[in-house]
Amino acid sequence: MNVHPFIEAEKRGGHSVKRACELLKVSRAGFYHRHSGTPGPRAVRDAELTGKITEVHQSSRGTYGVPRIHAVLQREGMVCGRRRVARLIRAVGLVGRYRRRGHRTTVPDPGACLRPDLVTRDFEPDPAAADTRWCGDITYIPTEEGWLYLATVIDIGSRRVVGWATADHLRTGLVIDALQAACTQRRPAAEVIFHSDRGCQYTSHEFAAFAHELGVRLSVGRTGQCWDNALAESFFATLKSELPCDRPWPSRATARAAIFEWIESWYNLRRLHSSLGYRSPADYETALAA
Repeated sequence: MNVHPFIEAEKRGGHSVKRACELLKVSRAGFYHRHSGTPGPRAVRDAELTGKITEVHQSSRGTYGVPRIHAVLQREGMVCGRRRVARLIRAVGLVGRYRRRGHRTTVPDPGACLRPDLVTRDFEPDPAAADTRWCGDITYIPTEEGWLYLATVIDIGSRRVVGWATADHLRTGLVIDALQAACTQRRPAAEVIFHSDRGCQYTSHEFAAFAHELGVRLSVGRTGQCWDNALAESFFATLKSELPCDRPWPSRATARAAIFEWIESWYNLRRLHSSLGYRSPADYETALAA
């Protein structure tokens, strides 16, 4: 809002400029500097600080936010308050990158039945072992509507994602849906091993009963040993580095659509895997069939 016409009208009406500035919460010095067309000392200082803030932000590869930029300015002898830095950063539209707090998806069930580890960290592709060993896990995707949870089933032999499911919850139904999708799509001819961590969803009696009906033999790694399910962990790392997951998706629906496109159109069909001799899972399976 341009306050000068109002103040001028107040002045012409015989009112005090001081009182008008107090009502509009502006300084008299600021009014007179703006009225004369010359920037005041504070505006000049803000311009200098903005230039330095932009320089620090760029030198940090766009990662620094208010706390670190303020610390750099102080270390270089520039006296300014943290709130002033925050105001100037907002004014020029700079944004730092902040590590999001991890969201725990693996919660062990102390009362769960003990199951063996039938994979023992052997995640090497096997040309003769398609649909004999699967692995899976759960991860989370941030959206503006809340978390979207993704459960996967990956064929260890070909690296193909053979089943997956998403939901807004971490109940056992999520991993059941993923395993059901894998069995429906692949229809394994013989008993298949499904390997996971010791999350309560995977060690529940409900999941065990469902896997038994499908002819799936369950295998679990040790508690707290991420390497015991390294293939599933590696898949999620790839997904989150290739999909923009550093900021929340607008909705769960848009996140799920992006996941569908990435898995079904890119990862399974076209993305080259060094462990497969730089072939995609689909090309690798085609070569095996031939």
